[in-house]
Amino acid sequence: MDGILTMVLEEIAASLIMWFSYALIPCLLTDGAAVLPAPQNLSVQSTNMKHVLTWSPVMVPEETVYYSVEYQGEYESLYMSHIWIPSSWCSPTAGPECDITDDITATVPYSLRVRATLGSQTSAWSTLKHPFNRNSTILTPPGMEVTKDGFHLVIKLEDLGPQFEFFVAYWRREPGAKEHIKMVRPGGIPMHLETMDPGATYCVKARTFVKAIGRYSAFSQAECVKVQGESLPLALALFAFVGFMLVLVVVPFSVWKMGRLLRHSCCPVVMLPDTLVTVFLFPFKARP
Repeated sequence: MDGILTMVLEEIAASLIMWFSYALIPCLLTDGAAVLPAPQNLSVQSTNMKHVLTWSPVMVPEETVYYSVEYQGEYESLYMSHIWIPSSWCSPTAGPECDITDDITATVPYSLRVRATLGSQTSAWSTLKHPFNRNSTILTPPGMEVTKDGFHLVIKLEDLGPQFEFFVAYWRREPGAKEHIKMVRPGGIPMHLETMDPGATYCVKARTFVKAIGRYSAFSQAECVKVQGESLPLALALFAFVGFMLVLVVVPFSVWKMGRLLRHSCCPVVMLPDTLVTVFLFPFKARP
C-alpha cells in the first residue's frame, strides 16, 4: 500500500514539475516579459490612389501600444535580397492604420507587414494575406460644380492630385444634340466650356482617368444649367442705347472739328502788314 502511494506521489510531483517548466520557459526566453500578441485582420482600403493599411488594435489596459509598418515591393524582393523598408509615415504610429500612399510608387505587388511594441515588448510580424497592387484602387467620379457666368458655361472639378486627368462631356439638351468631350488636367480651377445660346439648357458630366494604372472612373451624374431667354435682348437694347448716345455726342463734334481743320487748311486767314493796308486801301491819300 505504501509503495502504491509513493508511486502516485511521484507521478504528481513529476506532473507539477513539467507544468511549471512549460509555464516558466516562455518567460525565461523573453527575459520575464509577457509576449505581445501580433496585430490581426490586416487590409488595405484604396480609393482614388490613396492607400491606407488598417489592422485590429492590440489592446493592453491603460497602455499605449505603438506599431511599426514595413513594405516590400517587387524590386526589394527580386534585387535587394528580400529586404523590408519602414513606411515613410508609420514607423512608429499609435493608431491602427497607416497611409502608405507615398510608399506605393509602382504598379507592382507590394507585401506589407505590421508588428506591435509596448516598452521592451515586441510582437511577431503580421503580414498582409495577399500582396497589394495599386491598380486595384477604386476610382470615383470627381466632385463637380457647374455654373454660368453670363453666357459662359463654367465647370469646377475636385482636385484629386497630380496623377489625375478629367474627361468632361457637355451638350445642349435637345433631341439629337451632339456630345462634346474636353480633357482637363488640373482640378480645383474654374474652366470655361462653351458659350451658351439664350433660352437653352446645357448639361455636363465628368470622369477621372489615371494614366499610371490606365483606368477610368464611371461618369458622374449630369448637372444642367439654363440660360434665361430675355437676357440677350436686354443686353442688346442696353448696348444699342449706349451706342446711340455716343453717336449723338461724338458725330456732331467730329463734323465741327473736321470743318474747322478743312477751313484752316484751304482758306487760311492772313493778316496784312499796316504798310500794305495803307497802300492798297488808301492809294491817293495826300502825303504831308
